[in-house]
Amino acid sequence: MGCGRVLLCIFFPPLAVLDKGCGSVVIVTLLTLCGWAPGVIGALVINNK
Repeated sequence: MGCGRVLLCIFFPPLAVLDKGCGSVVIVTLLTLCGWAPGVIGALVINNK
């Protein structure tokens, strides 16, 4: 995972997981709506796999 992807996870979590599939985008979007930190953590975890 590169620096650009990490910055994208921090500032725009749903955009960072667009290439991972529709389910990942929905999960990260819901987490981001619950709060910024859960969305960032979810995006980082999904991108780290």
